[in-house]
Amino acid sequence: MDTDCTGVMNVPVLLLKTKSTPSDAYEETLSSHGFSRKCIHGRLHPRFVPVLRHRFDDDGIQEIQSLLLNRRISRRLDAKYGGIIFTSQRAVEAFSHVVQHGKGTDSQWPHLQNVPIYSVGPATTRALRVIPQQPPLQIFGEATGNGEALANYILEHYKGWFSDRPTLTPLLFLVGEQRRDVIPRMLMDVGLTTDRRIRVNEVVVYGTGVMESFSADFEAVLKETSHAPERWVVVFSPTGCDSMLQGLGLLNPDADSGMICLSRRDGKTFVATIGPTTRAHLVSRFGFEPDVCAETPSPDGILQGIVGFSPDQYGRNNRMEEISGSGETDTRPGINLADGACRTGR
Repeated sequence: MDTDCTGVMNVPVLLLKTKSTPSDAYEETLSSHGFSRKCIHGRLHPRFVPVLRHRFDDDGIQEIQSLLLNRRISRRLDAKYGGIIFTSQRAVEAFSHVVQHGKGTDSQWPHLQNVPIYSVGPATTRALRVIPQQPPLQIFGEATGNGEALANYILEHYKGWFSDRPTLTPLLFLVGEQRRDVIPRMLMDVGLTTDRRIRVNEVVVYGTGVMESFSADFEAVLKETSHAPERWVVVFSPTGCDSMLQGLGLLNPDADSGMICLSRRDGKTFVATIGPTTRAHLVSRFGFEPDVCAETPSPDGILQGIVGFSPDQYGRNNRMEEISGSGETDTRPGINLADGACRTGR
């Protein structure tokens, strides 16, 4: 990528997600890192462009309120649940909402001092740690990183937590409307012995929909950052990928659905995905290979991907794709080449 020397200039990083509260790990990690590439010197400047709209589920919120008020989550033999599982910051936000609105003058609220709280990763753990309780919540599983690893961790840890019981008290799993079943399936596996099998009850505490304003919001931010010699778009889920590609001018409105034209890339706007699932969607659905796929689905994974990226490699890849589009075969799965640098996903 050829760039005139610009001196000190921030590099916009457009995060296609809702900013987490009370703090966002992606914003903290990216904004604290200096950036230097060729003639560009400055810092990464994250900006949020929400794709998904989250709302609390009233029935789920009321159920959590009732459980906490009646102290049904505890070590007691008659407790309904012996611990809680979190794999989403949105679920933590819903839970925090209940805790904040029910605190009153009770210094022991929400009465979870003696139960394990399981968290899938550092971002979820960070959100849990700000929930007020004295002493603080006992949080486990931060280093697991995914549902399967967390389930394996829980199988060992929870058995030790209630080692004196022939059967284990069920766990409460706070989830969104859309979720994977890996944790309940593994913990309730019929192949487990009865003293290790853990019943898991899922309670939906939030729902998700597509932000109607995303396309317009994304277009506005792209216009505001058009002066930057380099900028990044970070994609966190398959939702909104079509609008993202449309906003970048890569979708061909005159062709069948899924057609993209790589020749329209501006050479300074790069795309990173949070992990292989989103990358696979872009490749199989649109025939678009992102510039970076984070090795780990985390703020550090995105940071290392951006910092370690070589614009020269982008230039070589783009030229190779254009050559392939003129008649050669691209052997990468999910990619069919069409006229010139345009291609159609399957």
